[in-house]
Amino acid sequence: MTTVVFTHGTGVREPHLTALLTRVTSGLAVIAPDARVVAYDWGGPYGAALAAGGASIPAAPGAGTGRSTGEPDGLDETDEWARLYEDPSAELATASAGSGPHVTPPGAAFPDERPRSLLRAIAAQGEPQADALGPGLREAASELVRSPLLRPAAEALDQEALAWVLARALAATVIASELVADRPALAGGDMRDAAVAALAVRLGAAPAGTGRGPLLRMAGRPLVRLGSRYAVRRRRALTDAAHPAAGDILKYLARGEDMRQGLRDLVAALDPPVVLLGHSLGGIVSLDTLISGPLPGVELLITVGSQGPFLYETGALPSLAHPDPLPDHVPPWLNLYDRRDLLGYAAEPLFPGRAQDVATDSRQPFPVAHSAYWTDPAVYRAIGERLP
Repeated sequence: MTTVVFTHGTGVREPHLTALLTRVTSGLAVIAPDARVVAYDWGGPYGAALAAGGASIPAAPGAGTGRSTGEPDGLDETDEWARLYEDPSAELATASAGSGPHVTPPGAAFPDERPRSLLRAIAAQGEPQADALGPGLREAASELVRSPLLRPAAEALDQEALAWVLARALAATVIASELVADRPALAGGDMRDAAVAALAVRLGAAPAGTGRGPLLRMAGRPLVRLGSRYAVRRRRALTDAAHPAAGDILKYLARGEDMRQGLRDLVAALDPPVVLLGHSLGGIVSLDTLISGPLPGVELLITVGSQGPFLYETGALPSLAHPDPLPDHVPPWLNLYDRRDLLGYAAEPLFPGRAQDVATDSRQPFPVAHSAYWTDPAVYRAIGERLP
């Protein structure tokens, strides 16, 4: 009788392991009714835990420090800027929505004529202080000149307010483009605020002096909210939810020998033939354990949605560095990955003749695709065709 050792992935703890094992067992029973499935529950004894009760997690800004953040209760300018980085036109759109019917008297300039002219000047000449945000200021100004939101915003706001809204939109556009480009150094809050102030003056706002007093700060802060403050203030709860998954990976890469030894001990107590079936980090553990030394009785390695090939190629797999080949004692390797699973990687191009890839398609987007293998009949068919 073949014994399949199922090694689970990151973050799996009881009671979820039992439910997952039941699902895998029932799926395999359809195509391999004589196979026996046992679980390697490494999460309990070897998985990550906050050993000091989360002492490393910083408190939210101002919490428990006896100091004020300088922000009104419930407000945080960081949130507002986070929203603008996601959509630099958000504040402009809000202002436009408040615009009512507007009639321009005969012979009078349209409300958006002057701001468009000033934006064109920035598009042509830049703004030295704001240019420090990144190279995209002129393009951002040129784009804003063409925005259909500019006229209704100009109708709804006075010159001073509009200048600050446009300045923030420009700064947010430049910083967001730098973020997308993955620049190694981005502007801090002081540089950003100084750039916004300089842009606002160029766009018609009254000079606010050189200091960063409360009036300048309030004039320069956006009025859109929702974003990082929620995450920062709920950092403890979010860490509690996320740390088993992230922590399991980090702990394994730093101190994975206990986890590998636990798998060796489990396999040593089983009658052959044995198959190692590992999902995600479980696939890394199974592969790494086999590479590090022979496991008598193991006749097949199956990895599902696993990052082992990626770690090998990047030099992060503990037991084998690229381009070293798989040791001869590693058994045949079946590697399954869903085309939509961003955490599943191909092994065959790296280990031709030693690993066989099977690409599946759960028709689920990521990250659901990373956990949808165990309800996909194609996965069990691929496994069943190769079980000893």
